[in-house]
Amino acid sequence: MSTAHVLLGLLAAGPRHGYDLKRAHDDRFPQAKPLAYGQVYATLGRLERDGLVVRSGQDQESGPERTSYELTDLGRERLDTWLTEVEPPAPYVSGTLFNKVVVALLASGIDQATGYLTAQRAAHVTRMRELTAIKTRPGANVGDVVAADYAIGHLDADLRWLRTTLARVAELQKEVTA
Repeated sequence: MSTAHVLLGLLAAGPRHGYDLKRAHDDRFPQAKPLAYGQVYATLGRLERDGLVVRSGQDQESGPERTSYELTDLGRERLDTWLTEVEPPAPYVSGTLFNKVVVALLASGIDQATGYLTAQRAAHVTRMRELTAIKTRPGANVGDVVAADYAIGHLDADLRWLRTTLARVAELQKEVTA
């Protein structure tokens, strides 16, 4: 997910300043990593440079002066294009989990790889429990539930992979150390 595209999407509702964009992001994507203010303003600077947003005014309520930004026609076009693009499935069967297992086998052997897989499985189960608690808590909104379901689905796939890899780790060691 591109921060620039998310900010364009948040600006589609109308002009906002960086503080409001950060707060809206963190409210709308509670399971995502919170944005840093510096990241918001750096991204707005690039969006402005590229003609996707323009400054639309300045406010000064009880704090520092805040510049509001709004979407340009080009920004709206870029957002609409991004929203229609299908995300390609991951092209390579590689990721941090897989890489760590192979490196552990190469560097330290089967015990290190098995220990890593076991610890990673425990961490995934813990995170799945946390997400399940989020989605089943009283008053959970649909956004929280949908975001938790998405993350749980990915964690569940990882858990299946971890379980299968644990069962095959001895065979994998023979292949990677041959």
